[in-house]
Amino acid sequence: MAAIRLSSWPRMGWHVTLSSVTLAPSSRLAWIDWMRGLACVLMFQTHCYDAWLGGDARNTTFLKGSQLLGTLPAPLFLFLAGISFALVTDKLIRKNLSPGQITRTMARRGAEILVFGLLFRLQEFLIAWGWAPWSDLLRVDVLNIIGLSMILMALTCGIALAAWGQSHGTNLLSQDSDLSRTLTIPPSQPDPVTDRFRVRLVVTALAMASLIALLTPPLYTTWRPTWLPWPIESYIDGCHNLGAPQPWLFPLFSWAAFAFAGLAAGFVLFSDQARNQTAKTLARFAVVGAAAILVAREFDHSSFHLYSTYDYWHTSPNFLMMRIGLLLVIAFASYAWCRWGLGARGFSPLIQLGQTSLLVYWVHIEFVYGRFSLLPKRAESILGATRGLLEICLFMLILSLLRTRIDWKQIEWKKLTTWKKIAGKVETV
Repeated sequence: MAAIRLSSWPRMGWHVTLSSVTLAPSSRLAWIDWMRGLACVLMFQTHCYDAWLGGDARNTTFLKGSQLLGTLPAPLFLFLAGISFALVTDKLIRKNLSPGQITRTMARRGAEILVFGLLFRLQEFLIAWGWAPWSDLLRVDVLNIIGLSMILMALTCGIALAAWGQSHGTNLLSQDSDLSRTLTIPPSQPDPVTDRFRVRLVVTALAMASLIALLTPPLYTTWRPTWLPWPIESYIDGCHNLGAPQPWLFPLFSWAAFAFAGLAAGFVLFSDQARNQTAKTLARFAVVGAAAILVAREFDHSSFHLYSTYDYWHTSPNFLMMRIGLLLVIAFASYAWCRWGLGARGFSPLIQLGQTSLLVYWVHIEFVYGRFSLLPKRAESILGATRGLLEICLFMLILSLLRTRIDWKQIEWKKLTTWKKIAGKVETV
């Protein structure tokens, strides 16, 4: 099984393979990469059509449909970040690490993602030197919020673990604690103490997702923290330096809710009881997701609203519920396609892209929005932009293959340099 990264995007410095934290068959894990690859393709089409369509093509239902699909990639990446976070946290728990150790380990990894986000913003600013405003350095982007969400999840899990241990009068996860012994039993032998422990983590994650969703509308309106410096406030409501929340940014409210929803789903998926029943568990998720979509629709069409200002597309908990429901349905469909369909038979471009999603995200931006854009910006027809989209997908797939199929560390660069010098001398003679 190829590596699946801890964060929403694979990382170039370190990674955690699913095979290193679970012995489950690869068919059960490929769907996560496939789902992440789907997010990459949806992201590509959104960026390409937005950057390149021009003239009358910008006033078509085609572009509106593209932008509607563009509301899925960020939730997908954050949701999968939560699932992967639960997977690795589960491994650390089974290794009997203390709550403090788990918190530090996972928070450090979230901080590394945040650093990647800041470096990405610096790169974008340097490439656009001369016309990009300095405030672009402080823009709240997807990578930034994934990193912060991971830090927040680490703190939440650490507090929940510590509180659970204190409520039982034990040194949680110490070598002498009852919980330590129950967590080291084989996955095939579920234990009621462990089950209660997981239920509390799931409930805590769901409570955090709900709290973030409910706080989002007032934090964008009547409770806006305008007393904070705008770079900090922007991480709460996405105001940037424009004086009002911007829908194209990714603040903690409400985007972190997707990560916590994924965290809850992950703790269920990798529990002892569900570990060998992934299909049934995800099918139940899909039923819950479909119900959530229907309930969210009913709430949206009802005359009752909790908030004086109702913005369905940007701050409404109803829209958030609908998208989380859709993510649960997509998760089951991805698993079914990879297990019973053609998703994991032979070579899968989506699985390949999903394994290197950070890399292809980082690079494709420059060839769509940057100075190295493949096509003139806002000057193409739908057909021309589609051709550019296909080229982007192909180039990113090749780049992904170069990243994963070649073991760059094993290449003997010194020998290559020596042979290059010898060849140069021969040509001189």
